Amino acid sequence: MSNVSEGVIQALGAMRGSKLRSALTVLGVVIGVTTVMVMASLVEGIRGQIFASLENSSPETFYVIRFFSSVPLNPQNLPAEVRVRPIVRELDAEALRRVPLIRHAGLWVQVQQRMEYQGEHSQQLNVWGADNAYLDVQGGTLLQGRWFSTAELSGGASVLVIEQDVAQRLLGRLDPLGRVVRIGGRPFTIIGIFAHPDNIFQPPGAQDGGVIPFRTAQQNFHYDETNALFIVVLAERGVNIDVAKDAAIGALRRSRGLRPGTANTFDLLTQDQILAIIDKLTSAFFLVMMALSSVALLVGGIGVMAIMMVSVTDRTREIGIRKALGATHAEILFQFLVEAATLTAVGGLLGIGVGLLGGELLKSVLGIKSGPPLWSALVASAASIAIGLVFGVVPANRAARMDPVEALRYE
Repeated sequence: MSNVSEGVIQALGAMRGSKLRSALTVLGVVIGVTTVMVMASLVEGIRGQIFASLENSSPETFYVIRFFSSVPLNPQNLPAEVRVRPIVRELDAEALRRVPLIRHAGLWVQVQQRMEYQGEHSQQLNVWGADNAYLDVQGGTLLQGRWFSTAELSGGASVLVIEQDVAQRLLGRLDPLGRVVRIGGRPFTIIGIFAHPDNIFQPPGAQDGGVIPFRTAQQNFHYDETNALFIVVLAERGVNIDVAKDAAIGALRRSRGLRPGTANTFDLLTQDQILAIIDKLTSAFFLVMMALSSVALLVGGIGVMAIMMVSVTDRTREIGIRKALGATHAEILFQFLVEAATLTAVGGLLGIGVGLLGGELLKSVLGIKSGPPLWSALVASAASIAIGLVFGVVPANRAARMDPVEALRYE
Protein backbone atom coordinates (compact mmCIF):
# COMPACT_ATOMS: atom_id res chain seq x y z
CA MET A 1 0.00 0.00 0.00
CA SER A 2 2.88 2.35 0.70
CA ASN A 3 4.20 1.72 -2.81
CA VAL A 4 0.75 2.46 -4.26
CA SER A 5 0.38 5.73 -2.32
CA GLU A 6 3.91 6.75 -3.27
CA GLY A 7 3.20 6.07 -6.93
CA VAL A 8 -0.04 8.07 -6.77
CA ILE A 9 1.75 11.04 -5.14
CA GLN A 10 4.51 10.95 -7.76
CA ALA A 11 1.96 10.74 -10.57
CA LEU A 12 0.05 13.76 -9.26
CA GLY A 13 3.34 15.64 -8.90
CA ALA A 14 4.26 14.83 -12.50
CA MET A 15 0.85 16.08 -13.64
CA ARG A 16 1.32 19.38 -11.78
CA GLY A 17 4.78 19.77 -13.31
CA SER A 18 3.47 19.28 -16.87
CA LYS A 19 -0.06 20.65 -16.73
CA LEU A 20 -0.70 21.13 -20.45
CA ARG A 21 0.80 17.80 -21.46
CA SER A 22 -1.12 15.98 -18.73
CA ALA A 23 -4.37 17.77 -19.60
CA LEU A 24 -4.12 16.80 -23.26
CA THR A 25 -3.31 13.23 -22.24
CA VAL A 26 -6.32 12.75 -19.98
CA LEU A 27 -8.64 14.56 -22.42
CA GLY A 28 -9.03 11.43 -24.55
CA VAL A 29 -9.92 9.42 -21.46
CA VAL A 30 -12.40 12.08 -20.36
CA ILE A 31 -14.09 12.10 -23.79
CA GLY A 32 -14.28 8.31 -23.93
CA VAL A 33 -15.67 7.91 -20.42
CA THR A 34 -18.12 10.80 -20.94
CA THR A 35 -19.44 9.12 -24.08
CA VAL A 36 -19.87 5.84 -22.20
CA MET A 37 -21.76 7.55 -19.39
CA VAL A 38 -24.04 9.62 -21.63
CA MET A 39 -24.91 6.67 -23.86
CA ALA A 40 -25.50 4.36 -20.90
CA SER A 41 -27.72 6.96 -19.24
CA LEU A 42 -29.71 7.56 -22.43
CA VAL A 43 -30.17 3.88 -23.31
CA GLU A 44 -31.17 2.94 -19.77
CA GLY A 45 -33.60 5.85 -19.67
CA ILE A 46 -35.20 4.85 -22.97
CA ARG A 47 -35.46 1.20 -21.90
CA GLY A 48 -36.98 2.16 -18.57
CA GLN A 49 -39.56 4.46 -20.14
CA ILE A 50 -40.59 1.91 -22.76
CA PHE A 51 -40.94 -0.86 -20.19
CA ALA A 52 -42.88 1.45 -17.87
CA SER A 53 -45.25 2.47 -20.67
CA LEU A 54 -45.94 -1.17 -21.50
CA GLU A 55 -46.62 -1.89 -17.85
CA ASN A 56 -49.31 0.81 -17.94
CA SER A 57 -51.20 -1.07 -20.62
CA SER A 58 -53.40 -4.02 -19.87
CA PRO A 59 -51.43 -7.20 -19.03
CA GLU A 60 -54.13 -9.22 -20.83
CA THR A 61 -53.30 -7.62 -24.18
CA PHE A 62 -51.91 -9.43 -27.21
CA TYR A 63 -52.00 -8.74 -30.94
CA VAL A 64 -52.88 -10.71 -34.07
CA ILE A 65 -50.76 -9.67 -37.04
CA ARG A 66 -50.21 -10.91 -40.56
CA PHE A 67 -46.53 -11.76 -40.05
CA PHE A 68 -44.17 -11.24 -37.15
CA SER A 69 -40.82 -9.64 -37.98
CA SER A 70 -38.44 -7.84 -35.64
CA VAL A 71 -37.86 -5.23 -38.37
CA PRO A 72 -40.51 -3.58 -40.59
CA LEU A 73 -41.05 -5.33 -43.91
CA ASN A 74 -40.99 -3.46 -47.22
CA PRO A 75 -44.64 -3.52 -48.35
CA GLN A 76 -43.52 -3.17 -51.97
CA ASN A 77 -41.27 -6.23 -51.79
CA LEU A 78 -42.76 -8.71 -49.34
CA PRO A 79 -41.19 -12.18 -49.04
CA ALA A 80 -43.17 -15.05 -50.52
CA GLU A 81 -43.92 -16.46 -47.08
CA VAL A 82 -45.70 -13.18 -46.23
CA ARG A 83 -47.55 -12.74 -49.54
CA VAL A 84 -49.30 -16.11 -49.20
CA ARG A 85 -50.86 -15.03 -45.92
CA PRO A 86 -54.15 -13.09 -45.98
CA ILE A 87 -54.26 -9.75 -44.24
CA VAL A 88 -56.08 -9.57 -40.93
CA ARG A 89 -59.73 -8.63 -41.42
CA GLU A 90 -62.99 -7.98 -39.63
CA LEU A 91 -64.02 -11.65 -39.92
CA ASP A 92 -60.96 -12.56 -37.84
CA ALA A 93 -61.92 -10.04 -35.17
CA GLU A 94 -65.49 -11.35 -35.12
CA ALA A 95 -64.23 -14.91 -34.64
CA LEU A 96 -62.14 -13.78 -31.68
CA ARG A 97 -65.03 -11.88 -30.10
CA ARG A 98 -67.03 -15.10 -29.98
CA VAL A 99 -64.38 -16.77 -27.76
CA PRO A 100 -65.63 -16.78 -24.11
CA LEU A 101 -62.12 -16.11 -22.74
CA ILE A 102 -61.78 -12.88 -24.77
CA ARG A 103 -63.54 -9.67 -23.74
CA HIS A 104 -62.51 -7.51 -26.69
CA ALA A 105 -61.05 -7.90 -30.17
CA GLY A 106 -60.84 -5.00 -32.59
CA LEU A 107 -59.08 -4.04 -35.79
CA TRP A 108 -56.62 -1.18 -35.38
CA VAL A 109 -54.42 0.63 -37.85
CA GLN A 110 -51.67 3.22 -37.48
CA VAL A 111 -51.12 5.98 -40.04
CA GLN A 112 -48.76 8.93 -40.00
CA GLN A 113 -50.28 12.28 -40.85
CA ARG A 114 -49.96 15.97 -40.04
CA MET A 115 -52.66 17.85 -38.16
CA GLU A 116 -53.65 21.41 -39.03
CA TYR A 117 -55.82 24.07 -37.43
CA GLN A 118 -56.23 27.51 -39.00
CA GLY A 119 -52.76 27.49 -40.56
CA GLU A 120 -50.98 25.93 -37.56
CA HIS A 121 -49.37 22.64 -38.59
CA SER A 122 -48.00 19.78 -36.50
CA GLN A 123 -45.15 17.45 -37.31
CA GLN A 124 -45.82 13.93 -38.61
CA LEU A 125 -47.90 12.21 -35.92
CA ASN A 126 -49.13 8.71 -35.27
CA VAL A 127 -52.88 8.72 -35.80
CA TRP A 128 -54.59 5.57 -34.60
CA GLY A 129 -57.63 4.09 -36.27
CA ALA A 130 -58.96 2.26 -33.24
CA ASP A 131 -61.94 1.91 -30.90
CA ASN A 132 -63.00 2.67 -27.34
CA ALA A 133 -60.55 0.14 -25.87
CA TYR A 134 -57.63 2.43 -26.69
CA LEU A 135 -56.96 3.54 -23.11
CA ASP A 136 -57.32 -0.04 -21.82
CA VAL A 137 -54.57 -1.11 -24.19
CA GLN A 138 -52.25 1.91 -24.22
CA GLY A 139 -52.96 3.35 -20.81
CA GLY A 140 -53.79 6.97 -20.11
CA THR A 141 -56.74 9.12 -19.07
CA LEU A 142 -59.66 10.77 -20.82
CA LEU A 143 -59.43 14.39 -19.64
CA GLN A 144 -62.42 15.94 -21.40
CA GLY A 145 -65.23 14.93 -23.69
CA ARG A 146 -66.03 11.36 -24.66
CA TRP A 147 -65.05 8.39 -26.78
CA PHE A 148 -66.84 7.15 -29.88
CA SER A 149 -70.48 6.10 -30.05
CA THR A 150 -71.49 2.82 -31.68
CA ALA A 151 -72.86 4.72 -34.67
CA GLU A 152 -69.59 6.66 -35.09
CA LEU A 153 -67.54 3.48 -34.96
CA SER A 154 -69.68 1.59 -37.46
CA GLY A 155 -70.39 4.51 -39.76
CA GLY A 156 -66.87 5.87 -40.10
CA ALA A 157 -67.61 9.29 -38.62
CA SER A 158 -65.03 12.08 -38.91
CA VAL A 159 -64.48 12.47 -35.16
CA LEU A 160 -61.24 12.67 -33.21
CA VAL A 161 -60.04 12.14 -29.64
CA ILE A 162 -56.91 14.27 -29.59
CA GLU A 163 -53.81 13.99 -27.39
CA GLN A 164 -53.59 16.92 -24.96
CA ASP A 165 -50.07 18.14 -25.88
CA VAL A 166 -50.95 18.16 -29.58
CA ALA A 167 -54.16 20.04 -28.81
CA GLN A 168 -52.24 22.69 -26.86
CA ARG A 169 -49.72 23.19 -29.67
CA LEU A 170 -52.41 23.51 -32.35
CA LEU A 171 -55.13 25.42 -30.50
CA GLY A 172 -53.28 27.16 -27.69
CA ARG A 173 -55.70 28.32 -24.99
CA LEU A 174 -58.83 27.60 -27.07
CA ASP A 175 -61.22 24.91 -25.87
CA PRO A 176 -60.57 22.00 -28.28
CA LEU A 177 -63.99 20.33 -27.91
CA GLY A 178 -66.10 20.90 -31.02
CA ARG A 179 -63.22 22.42 -33.00
CA VAL A 180 -62.51 21.09 -36.48
CA VAL A 181 -58.93 20.16 -37.29
CA ARG A 182 -57.62 18.68 -40.50
CA ILE A 183 -55.75 15.40 -40.65
CA GLY A 184 -54.10 14.81 -43.99
CA GLY A 185 -56.35 17.55 -45.40
CA ARG A 186 -59.58 15.95 -44.14
CA PRO A 187 -61.76 17.66 -41.49
CA PHE A 188 -62.30 15.99 -38.10
CA THR A 189 -64.33 17.23 -35.16
CA ILE A 190 -62.68 16.93 -31.74
CA ILE A 191 -64.97 15.11 -29.30
CA GLY A 192 -62.46 14.24 -26.57
CA ILE A 193 -59.00 14.93 -25.12
CA PHE A 194 -56.80 12.23 -23.62
CA ALA A 195 -53.42 12.13 -21.89
CA HIS A 196 -50.79 9.44 -21.95
CA PRO A 197 -49.44 8.09 -18.67
CA ASP A 198 -46.76 10.35 -17.18
CA ASN A 199 -43.98 7.87 -17.87
CA ILE A 200 -44.89 6.81 -21.40
CA PHE A 201 -42.00 7.02 -23.88
CA GLN A 202 -42.59 8.87 -27.12
CA PRO A 203 -39.61 8.82 -29.50
CA PRO A 204 -38.97 12.15 -31.27
CA GLY A 205 -40.91 12.33 -34.54
CA ALA A 206 -43.31 9.52 -33.60
CA GLN A 207 -45.69 11.15 -31.11
CA ASP A 208 -49.26 9.91 -30.89
CA GLY A 209 -51.53 12.66 -32.16
CA GLY A 210 -54.96 11.20 -31.66
CA VAL A 211 -57.45 8.41 -32.21
CA ILE A 212 -60.16 8.17 -34.86
CA PRO A 213 -62.59 5.30 -35.54
CA PHE A 214 -60.96 2.39 -37.36
CA ARG A 215 -63.47 2.45 -40.21
CA THR A 216 -62.79 6.16 -40.70
CA ALA A 217 -59.05 5.54 -41.02
CA GLN A 218 -59.72 2.59 -43.34
CA GLN A 219 -61.86 4.72 -45.67
CA ASN A 220 -59.75 7.87 -45.74
CA PHE A 221 -56.07 6.94 -45.53
CA HIS A 222 -53.61 4.64 -47.22
CA TYR A 223 -51.75 2.33 -44.85
CA ASP A 224 -49.41 -0.64 -44.79
CA GLU A 225 -51.59 -3.76 -44.47
CA THR A 226 -48.67 -5.85 -43.20
CA ASN A 227 -46.90 -3.62 -40.70
CA ALA A 228 -49.61 -1.17 -39.61
CA LEU A 229 -52.79 -3.26 -39.51
CA PHE A 230 -53.48 -5.62 -36.60
CA ILE A 231 -56.12 -6.94 -34.21
CA VAL A 232 -55.89 -5.90 -30.56
CA VAL A 233 -57.12 -8.65 -28.26
CA LEU A 234 -57.97 -8.29 -24.57
CA ALA A 235 -58.38 -11.47 -22.57
CA GLU A 236 -60.94 -11.64 -19.78
CA ARG A 237 -59.55 -10.34 -16.49
CA GLY A 238 -57.94 -13.10 -14.49
CA VAL A 239 -57.52 -15.39 -17.49
CA ASN A 240 -53.98 -16.64 -18.11
CA ILE A 241 -52.62 -14.96 -21.24
CA ASP A 242 -51.30 -18.25 -22.64
CA VAL A 243 -54.71 -19.90 -22.25
CA ALA A 244 -56.35 -16.96 -24.03
CA LYS A 245 -53.77 -17.15 -26.82
CA ASP A 246 -54.44 -20.85 -27.36
CA ALA A 247 -58.16 -20.18 -27.56
CA ALA A 248 -57.54 -17.32 -30.03
CA ILE A 249 -55.36 -19.52 -32.23
CA GLY A 250 -58.06 -22.19 -32.34
CA ALA A 251 -60.76 -19.66 -33.24
CA LEU A 252 -58.66 -18.11 -36.02
CA ARG A 253 -57.75 -21.47 -37.50
CA ARG A 254 -61.42 -22.48 -37.62
CA SER A 255 -62.38 -19.12 -39.11
CA ARG A 256 -59.76 -19.42 -41.83
CA GLY A 257 -60.48 -23.08 -42.52
CA LEU A 258 -57.00 -24.34 -41.72
CA ARG A 259 -56.68 -28.10 -41.58
CA PRO A 260 -54.89 -29.92 -38.73
CA GLY A 261 -51.15 -30.03 -39.32
CA THR A 262 -51.03 -26.97 -41.57
CA ALA A 263 -49.13 -23.90 -40.44
CA ASN A 264 -50.86 -20.82 -39.09
CA THR A 265 -51.43 -18.02 -41.58
CA PHE A 266 -51.13 -15.38 -38.86
CA ASP A 267 -48.88 -14.56 -35.90
CA LEU A 268 -49.60 -13.56 -32.32
CA LEU A 269 -47.50 -10.95 -30.59
CA THR A 270 -47.42 -10.53 -26.81
CA GLN A 271 -45.88 -7.88 -24.60
CA ASP A 272 -43.08 -10.29 -23.67
CA GLN A 273 -42.10 -10.51 -27.33
CA ILE A 274 -42.25 -6.72 -27.67
CA LEU A 275 -40.00 -6.34 -24.62
CA ALA A 276 -37.57 -8.91 -26.07
CA ILE A 277 -37.37 -6.94 -29.34
CA ILE A 278 -36.82 -3.67 -27.48
CA ASP A 279 -34.16 -5.28 -25.32
CA LYS A 280 -32.40 -6.65 -28.39
CA LEU A 281 -32.48 -3.33 -30.23
CA THR A 282 -31.36 -1.24 -27.28
CA SER A 283 -28.60 -3.73 -26.46
CA ALA A 284 -27.30 -3.54 -30.04
CA PHE A 285 -27.47 0.27 -29.90
CA PHE A 286 -25.59 0.23 -26.60
CA LEU A 287 -22.86 -2.04 -28.01
CA VAL A 288 -22.41 0.24 -31.02
CA MET A 289 -22.08 3.26 -28.74
CA MET A 290 -19.58 1.43 -26.56
CA ALA A 291 -17.54 0.53 -29.64
CA LEU A 292 -17.47 4.16 -30.74
CA SER A 293 -16.55 5.43 -27.31
CA SER A 294 -13.80 2.83 -27.03
CA VAL A 295 -12.03 4.59 -29.91
CA ALA A 296 -11.72 7.69 -27.74
CA LEU A 297 -10.54 5.56 -24.84
CA LEU A 298 -7.96 3.95 -27.13
CA VAL A 299 -6.69 7.37 -28.18
CA GLY A 300 -6.49 8.34 -24.53
CA GLY A 301 -4.55 5.16 -23.76
CA ILE A 302 -2.04 5.92 -26.49
CA GLY A 303 -1.63 9.41 -25.05
CA VAL A 304 -1.00 7.91 -21.62
CA MET A 305 1.67 5.63 -23.07
CA ALA A 306 3.30 8.60 -24.80
CA ILE A 307 3.45 10.77 -21.70
CA MET A 308 4.74 7.88 -19.61
CA MET A 309 7.52 7.25 -22.13
CA VAL A 310 8.47 10.93 -21.83
CA SER A 311 8.26 10.65 -18.05
CA VAL A 312 10.59 7.64 -18.05
CA THR A 313 13.12 9.56 -20.15
CA ASP A 314 12.92 12.64 -17.90
CA ARG A 315 13.44 10.55 -14.78
CA THR A 316 16.27 8.35 -16.03
CA ARG A 317 18.70 9.49 -13.33
CA GLU A 318 16.05 9.01 -10.64
CA ILE A 319 15.49 5.44 -11.86
CA GLY A 320 19.23 4.81 -11.85
CA ILE A 321 19.58 6.07 -8.27
CA ARG A 322 16.68 3.94 -7.06
CA LYS A 323 18.09 0.83 -8.69
CA ALA A 324 21.56 1.58 -7.28
CA LEU A 325 19.99 1.79 -3.82
CA GLY A 326 18.44 -1.64 -4.23
CA ALA A 327 15.09 -1.11 -5.97
CA THR A 328 14.11 -4.29 -7.80
CA HIS A 329 12.79 -4.73 -11.34
CA ALA A 330 9.29 -5.42 -9.96
CA GLU A 331 9.28 -2.31 -7.76
CA ILE A 332 10.20 0.01 -10.65
CA LEU A 333 7.61 -1.68 -12.90
CA PHE A 334 4.94 -1.38 -10.22
CA GLN A 335 5.72 2.30 -9.60
CA PHE A 336 5.21 3.36 -13.21
CA LEU A 337 2.11 1.20 -13.64
CA VAL A 338 0.57 2.94 -10.62
CA GLU A 339 1.44 6.32 -12.13
CA ALA A 340 -0.21 5.39 -15.45
CA ALA A 341 -3.31 4.08 -13.70
CA THR A 342 -3.52 7.26 -11.63
CA LEU A 343 -3.34 9.40 -14.75
CA THR A 344 -6.24 7.56 -16.41
CA ALA A 345 -8.20 7.34 -13.14
CA VAL A 346 -8.18 11.15 -12.94
CA GLY A 347 -9.50 11.29 -16.49
CA GLY A 348 -12.08 8.64 -15.64
CA LEU A 349 -13.38 10.55 -12.62
CA LEU A 350 -13.66 13.75 -14.64
CA GLY A 351 -15.40 11.83 -17.45
CA ILE A 352 -17.87 10.28 -15.01
CA GLY A 353 -18.82 13.67 -13.61
CA VAL A 354 -19.23 15.26 -17.05
CA GLY A 355 -21.02 12.16 -18.37
CA LEU A 356 -23.54 12.05 -15.53
CA LEU A 357 -24.31 15.74 -15.96
CA GLY A 358 -24.55 15.45 -19.74
CA GLY A 359 -26.77 12.37 -19.53
CA GLU A 360 -29.19 14.04 -17.13
CA LEU A 361 -29.36 17.18 -19.30
CA LEU A 362 -30.01 15.11 -22.42
CA LYS A 363 -32.75 13.11 -20.69
CA SER A 364 -34.29 16.34 -19.46
CA VAL A 365 -34.40 17.74 -23.01
CA LEU A 366 -35.97 14.51 -24.34
CA GLY A 367 -38.41 14.26 -21.43
CA ILE A 368 -37.07 10.92 -20.22
CA LYS A 369 -37.45 10.24 -16.51
CA SER A 370 -34.96 7.80 -14.99
CA GLY A 371 -32.14 7.74 -12.49
CA PRO A 372 -28.45 7.78 -13.46
CA PRO A 373 -27.02 4.33 -14.28
CA LEU A 374 -24.58 3.97 -11.39
CA TRP A 375 -23.33 0.65 -12.73
CA SER A 376 -21.88 2.47 -15.75
CA ALA A 377 -19.84 4.69 -13.40
CA LEU A 378 -18.23 1.60 -11.90
CA VAL A 379 -17.57 0.16 -15.36
CA ALA A 380 -16.12 3.45 -16.60
CA SER A 381 -13.85 3.72 -13.53
CA ALA A 382 -12.58 0.18 -13.98
CA ALA A 383 -12.08 0.73 -17.72
CA SER A 384 -10.08 3.92 -17.24
CA ILE A 385 -7.77 2.29 -14.68
CA ALA A 386 -7.40 -0.79 -16.88
CA ILE A 387 -6.37 1.43 -19.80
CA GLY A 388 -3.68 2.99 -17.68
CA LEU A 389 -2.34 -0.42 -16.68
CA VAL A 390 -2.42 -1.82 -20.23
CA PHE A 391 -0.86 1.18 -21.93
CA GLY A 392 1.52 1.78 -19.05
CA VAL A 393 3.18 -1.62 -19.41
CA VAL A 394 5.56 -0.59 -22.20
CA PRO A 395 7.00 2.55 -20.54
CA ALA A 396 7.04 0.85 -17.12
CA ASN A 397 8.87 -2.14 -18.53
CA ARG A 398 11.35 0.17 -20.24
CA ALA A 399 12.04 1.92 -16.92
CA ALA A 400 12.41 -1.37 -15.04
CA ARG A 401 14.93 -2.77 -17.54
CA MET A 402 17.29 0.21 -17.40
CA ASP A 403 20.87 -0.50 -16.47
CA PRO A 404 21.59 1.51 -13.27
CA VAL A 405 25.12 2.51 -14.42
CA GLU A 406 23.89 3.81 -17.78
CA ALA A 407 20.98 5.53 -16.06
CA LEU A 408 23.30 7.37 -13.65
CA ARG A 409 25.42 8.61 -16.57
CA TYR A 410 22.31 10.03 -18.30
CA GLU A 411 22.20 13.84 -18.58
